[in-house]
Amino acid sequence: MEFLNWSYQDMVATITINRPPANALSSGVLKELSAVLDEVESNDEIRVVLIQGEGRFFSAGADIKEFTTIETGDAFAKLSTYGQDLFERMERFPKPIIAAIHGAALGGGLELAMGCHFRLVADNAKLGLPELQLGLIPGFAGTQRLPRYVGAARAAEMLFTSEPITGLEAVQYGLANHAYPESELLENAYKLAKKIAKKSPVSIKAAIELLNYSKTDKFLDGVKKEAELFGEVFVSNDGKEGISAFIEKREPKFTGK
Repeated sequence: MEFLNWSYQDMVATITINRPPANALSSGVLKELSAVLDEVESNDEIRVVLIQGEGRFFSAGADIKEFTTIETGDAFAKLSTYGQDLFERMERFPKPIIAAIHGAALGGGLELAMGCHFRLVADNAKLGLPELQLGLIPGFAGTQRLPRYVGAARAAEMLFTSEPITGLEAVQYGLANHAYPESELLENAYKLAKKIAKKSPVSIKAAIELLNYSKTDKFLDGVKKEAELFGEVFVSNDGKEGISAFIEKREPKFTGK
């Protein structure tokens, strides 16, 4: 890997964006992230993913210099679609993905973070979509995901003014789960990852699938799917183990089967 470092221990994979100075999301970074997710998804020893940035930033956005090498609208649309598909894959990924955001998550960096299941932020971090300031628009589904989290009015304000919000404001607006002093961010991110990793992979995967139904207008389809997955989870080995452990008053040992 040229732009990403990754490893895993204690059932948690840590992916670090390492493309100084700002961890800009080039097409190369996106392709490497896709390749890492392939490996993570196929590895049963990994149950949770943590994404962070090396240096001063989580990611300050897409690679503007790379944009200058693209000559046609169709080529820009192709790049946009690739990023959208990747972040959609992350949102539907069967293992929870946590973004630990320090410094800045701007433009494509914030769009990447919004594709994760959790966002933990440093209280002084900056989060925003500044593309309109450059005469552009977000291209990795930022215009669609941001209103889900902060509502239409705040999303419009963030887009049209191009002004970022702080980590503390991101929590207040519903964009992030928790904010911490920057020095405590990674410690708390790992703590959350390890807590989730102890849960049943079978039930986690089902819950992720069902939560994605809730983001659409397919409520009745989601309810129907919930009943179907409820039955499947209940008769799984993990379901039986969880019930036995509860009755026997011990910690369950989930295997993901």
